[in-house]
Amino acid sequence: MQMNIMVTGGAGFLGSNFIGYMLDTYTDCRIINFDKLTYAGNLDNLAGYSWRSDYQFVLGDICDRAAVDKVLRHYEIEAIVNFAAESHVDRSIADPSAFAMTNVVGTQTLLDAAVSAGVRRFVQISTDEVYGSLGDTGWFTEESGYAPNNPYSASKAAADMFIRAYYQTYGLHVNYVRCSNTYGPRQYPEKLIPRTITDAIADRPVIIHGEGQSIRDWLYIGDNAAAIDLVLKKGEPGEIYNIGAEQERRTIDVAKAVLDQLGKPHSLICFTEDRPSQDYRYANKFDKIRRELGWYPVCRFEEGLMLTVDWYVRNRQWWSPLLTKDSLPVSSRISG
Repeated sequence: MQMNIMVTGGAGFLGSNFIGYMLDTYTDCRIINFDKLTYAGNLDNLAGYSWRSDYQFVLGDICDRAAVDKVLRHYEIEAIVNFAAESHVDRSIADPSAFAMTNVVGTQTLLDAAVSAGVRRFVQISTDEVYGSLGDTGWFTEESGYAPNNPYSASKAAADMFIRAYYQTYGLHVNYVRCSNTYGPRQYPEKLIPRTITDAIADRPVIIHGEGQSIRDWLYIGDNAAAIDLVLKKGEPGEIYNIGAEQERRTIDVAKAVLDQLGKPHSLICFTEDRPSQDYRYANKFDKIRRELGWYPVCRFEEGLMLTVDWYVRNRQWWSPLLTKDSLPVSSRISG
């Protein structure tokens, strides 16, 4: 029996890769891609699926209750996977209100509409940044407390609280997926890896915050999509699932690895002032999703980075126009 899934933010990096994964893997699901098409949304990400009868794009804003209701009822949506979000930390520092509106109000609007329409499952794409920052040792687990340190992570933490409330109050089957830093093809070139690749290809300075000592756990996009699929299908009601890869790297080392793959000199690296409240280290313990749902990452960082660099080298026509579209200032071209 076909499952009708509404994927919000499906034209973005995470959402489009998830949609592609689902359509390539299953014949018994129909995907409704509901996206506002902000600067980071790009329908070219899904051009290869636009002809399919099991895929439909709908232009819309998750803050627009009437538009959400219309999609849920018209397509008889059974599950929502909410990727829609403002996600760049530097942008959140410059304009926190936009993050509060989309990430908090938008999520609450979706939840309300889901309860009203009788949606059976709701998966929230959250982030390990809601946990705050780690020192040199230790891991985030699903029991770690909230300690957001910037407006972006604060907005995602607030959204998580609404999701808990709708599970406890209305009995909506919800799950939270808290991902570590995800990378791969078709990521908008404002995050560390695609920005470093595109700047290096063009022989522009590769700008790094501080001394590049912050540490992130790097998860390849294919592993991310597979994990979310499992949570959607098998996640227990109300449960949080951390997704990680045990592939920790310092920002400076990631930049150097990209330059090495491209045959570019490390002298392209330039440093700028660190961002306010920069989190030092993120690291997710993913024992729970491995134990309960059988998921584990299969792509090593070196392999994933090679695949990613190769894609950007071969697809300059995709990313080159984006560098002048709503660009961040040079000082904001930073870590993931």
